[in-house]
Amino acid sequence: MEIKVVKQIMEWNEDCSNEVKKELDEKKVFMINIMGSPGAGKTSVIVELIKELSKDYKLAVIEGDITGQIDAERISQMGIPVVQLNTDGACHIEAMSIKNILNYFNLNDIDVLLIENIGNLVCPAEFNLGEDLKVAILSIPEGDDKVQKYPLMFSVANILLLNKYDMKEFFEFDYEKVSMYAKGLNPNLEIYRFSSKKEFDNKDLFASLRRKIKDKLNK
Repeated sequence: MEIKVVKQIMEWNEDCSNEVKKELDEKKVFMINIMGSPGAGKTSVIVELIKELSKDYKLAVIEGDITGQIDAERISQMGIPVVQLNTDGACHIEAMSIKNILNYFNLNDIDVLLIENIGNLVCPAEFNLGEDLKVAILSIPEGDDKVQKYPLMFSVANILLLNKYDMKEFFEFDYEKVSMYAKGLNPNLEIYRFSSKKEFDNKDLFASLRRKIKDKLNK
């Protein structure tokens, strides 16, 4: 007997994801799904994106965690609307959760919605959320073998951030190997070296994000 439960869950999530995408398209909200393992620096990346993108756009954040609200409190202190999403054990966020949370925001007053997904390099890659952009974060201390070990994450992402790049001299991290494997999985993947350190230049990433956001908001 064929077991169809998993297939039905994925199809249901895809339908819901399409509904979220339609709503955000109508409201002209650009949504970014930020994924990575625990400790990769997802929240720190979001903080840097807020600092930069809030110069031109109105932002809001959905903070995903298994439990707690430490990161949401950090974002809230920046004056950014934020909703905490606790999955109570689930290793990923599903589209229905995003659909329900959208009601907590005034979408007419948001240009860019950032999602911090659950810390995991596997499950979040399997579930579309209605996002316009998937950003995968791989930090230098995690090692350069993660693209080979967790290929789905890097095959579905639009952007790969090699975070904490200022620490590269302290770790054996082969940028060329990571780039080769990632591009082999996903030829259109954009790869950027990234760091939240003030002296680090992230302008190429910011320019790419601005172009993508502008393209949607000006349609």
